[in-house]
Amino acid sequence: MGAVKLLSWNVNGLRAVLRKNFMAFLEAEAPDVLCVQETKAAPGDVDVLWPSGYRAYWNSAEKKGYSGTCILSRHKPLRVMTGMGVEEHDREGRLLTAEFEDHFLVNVYVPNAQRELTRLAYRQRWDADFARYLAGLQASKPVVLCGDMNVAHREIDLTHPKANVRNHGFTPEERAGFEGLLGVGMVDTFREFEQGGGHYTWWSPMNRARERNVGWRIDYFLVSMGLRVRLRKAFILGEVTGSDHCPVGIELG
Repeated sequence: MGAVKLLSWNVNGLRAVLRKNFMAFLEAEAPDVLCVQETKAAPGDVDVLWPSGYRAYWNSAEKKGYSGTCILSRHKPLRVMTGMGVEEHDREGRLLTAEFEDHFLVNVYVPNAQRELTRLAYRQRWDADFARYLAGLQASKPVVLCGDMNVAHREIDLTHPKANVRNHGFTPEERAGFEGLLGVGMVDTFREFEQGGGHYTWWSPMNRARERNVGWRIDYFLVSMGLRVRLRKAFILGEVTGSDHCPVGIELG
């Protein structure tokens, strides 16, 4: 088997991006797997014929038009699991795990702590439970984790770190939660190849932020240490529009 290309994209509404450039993007990039977050849709809401060879797997929120994840894959997984088995977390369609022969693929849309940090305590419970969930998966085979983590890990991962220390997405608590994922043996793939700043995956729709590249890197691919040797590339597709996030990806050999 040759190189495997995996992409991840928070589309901020699948129906909206399908009316823009989603299918052209999928056909041009032709990934083996595309993980989608914030679908804001259930399968019945989307009347679309996926390109030949792709199967779609869904985890939609109970609340209509909210959250949600989807995996489009050329390879049929051994099984697909929704949620992490914790009722408090599993109503919002935020987690979708596909098991393949030699790894688990985890597609996640991590809860936002919210502007007034109203969900920060909940976010901390999520982070702890999610780290446990990943550790459990890794006990049987390596994990590829991707998605919108809703946190900039380090100061280099956002344009204005000092101004955002107590803002959602860059609180010490959320950053510690991300460290917890690295602590169970995951590697931030992008930082294996790029140590510099100015690389972002989300931009505010206000004040021409994207045009000026005033952004945050909050979308990631993490892999288990055991997959590090197979890592060929990790990249950000910053030129792809259609959402306030851009796609990210990796290639495994």
